Amino acid sequence: MSHTVRAALVQASWTGDTESMIAKHEEHAREAARQGARVIGFQEVFNAPYFCQEQDVDHYGWAEPVPDGPTVSRMRDLARETGMVVVAPVFEVEGPGLYYNTAAVIDADGTYLGKYRKHHIPQLKGFYEKFYFRPGNLGWPVFDTAVGRVGVYICYDRHFPEGWRQLGLNGAQLVYNPSATHRSLSSHLWQLEQPAAAVANEYFVAAINRVGREHYGDNDFYGTSYFVDPRGRLVGEAGSDKEDELLVRDLDFDLIDDVRQQWAFYRDRRPDAYEGLVRP
Repeated sequence: MSHTVRAALVQASWTGDTESMIAKHEEHAREAARQGARVIGFQEVFNAPYFCQEQDVDHYGWAEPVPDGPTVSRMRDLARETGMVVVAPVFEVEGPGLYYNTAAVIDADGTYLGKYRKHHIPQLKGFYEKFYFRPGNLGWPVFDTAVGRVGVYICYDRHFPEGWRQLGLNGAQLVYNPSATHRSLSSHLWQLEQPAAAVANEYFVAAINRVGREHYGDNDFYGTSYFVDPRGRLVGEAGSDKEDELLVRDLDFDLIDDVRQQWAFYRDRRPDAYEGLVRP
């Protein structure tokens, strides 16, 4: 019997406030569930604007605890209501001065499974993330969910192959990469990196990007979210580069075994020869 997972992602423009932004995503999730989806992922800090376009202490106000804050609690209710696994990226506060760019992973019965914290933190014009976030310190968790083994890698992380590989070694079948990426050189890389990571590590990737222009800077987020399979092929078409969109796609998890038997990358790895990769 084939193992096909109907998966969803949402790319969305900022509504202007947290309540309406969360409500928008809840409606997309309910529609995904009506279409038979069993897992859904949202974009980077989905319940807030991408405030890292500027450095302002007022933006710490977007942060909340994970899992006990209001947004993740609401997402747990959503997971129970829809029967879907939910990947919910938020701005996390752990304690005074301890802030992270985080994604909570919630099982289909509303159980909080854990969180991933973004490891690689950029600091350049329009992406002043070191002002807000500490580097992730929880490793590369892969979560056993109702649909299979799901990992998360967040935005700027995608430029670093090491984490993609560690997620594969930890058993990921599907990796969500929630992002906030604007029109520039990165739009070319956006088309290359996640398909290449899917091929190199032989799993599915869900690449999610925000869409639209936000008033905390001049970044124009270009959407074009997509699912890609372990052969590097898009599953269906990519999303719009301008409009909000819900993508629902069928992912054939049996393809993972087929590809790994044909392209034995894990068998043929040479970790004994890679010592230099971890030197500063």
